[in-house]
Amino acid sequence: MSPSPPWLPAVRNNAEWCDAVCRAHGRPGRFENGLWLNPAPVPAFYPNAVTLTADRADATLHALSRLELPGRWGVKDSFATLELAAHGFDLLFEARWIHLAATAPVPEATSGMAWRQVRTPEELEAWEAAWSGRSLGARVFPPALLQEEGVVFLAAGDGKRLLAGGIASFAAKAVGLSNTFRVESAPAALDAELLAHVRAHFPGQPVVGYEHGEALDAWQALGFQSDGPLRVWLRREG
Repeated sequence: MSPSPPWLPAVRNNAEWCDAVCRAHGRPGRFENGLWLNPAPVPAFYPNAVTLTADRADATLHALSRLELPGRWGVKDSFATLELAAHGFDLLFEARWIHLAATAPVPEATSGMAWRQVRTPEELEAWEAAWSGRSLGARVFPPALLQEEGVVFLAAGDGKRLLAGGIASFAAKAVGLSNTFRVESAPAALDAELLAHVRAHFPGQPVVGYEHGEALDAWQALGFQSDGPLRVWLRREG
C-alpha cells in the first residue's frame, strides 16, 4: 500500500468546509467510499463532489454517473488523477495544495488597519459584498455559518470599507484558509496580518489551502509550501 500523501489533511479539511457551507444552506452532503458527494444543487463556486483518495477512479466515476443534476456542476479532483473530459466534463482550472507548518514563522507587518472577527449577519453581508466585489445576489455564506464551530470570518478595514479578509475553518487537525481577498489599493502587508490573526485564533495548528497563479506565488512568499496538484472540472451542459 502506498503511503498517504502529506497534503491529505488539506484535502479532508476542504471537503469538511464544503460540507459546512452546504449544511448552512440546508443541503448537507455525505462522505462515502473515498468521496464527499452532494446530490443537491450547491452554492456558487462549490463542487458537488470532492475526491478524498487517489486510488478509487472506477468507484468515483460510478458515483458521479449517479448524480442527476441540472446544468453545469463541479468535481474537485483532489489528486489530479481523474481524466473526466471523456465523461462529459471540462477542466476549469488546475492548482496546488499548500501548507504552512505550525512552527513556521509569519512575517511581521504593520499596516495600521484594524482587524476584527465577523460576528453578526450584517457584518457577514458586508464581508461577502467586499469579497465578491459586487452587489449581492444569491448568498454563498449564510448567517448560519457564524454558528459553525471552528469557523472564523476575518476582516480588515480603514473605518470606511473592508479592504481584506478571509475564512479560517478548523477540521482534520488543520486550519483551512480560503476565500481570501485584498482590494487593489490595500497594502500587501495585510496578507501577513491575516495569517497572524489566523494563528491567534488557532494557535499551534498548520494552515492549509490551495491556490494557483499569482496567488500561489504570493502565499509561497509568506512561507507556504507547495504540495500536490488538484483539478476542478465542470460538467458540460446538454
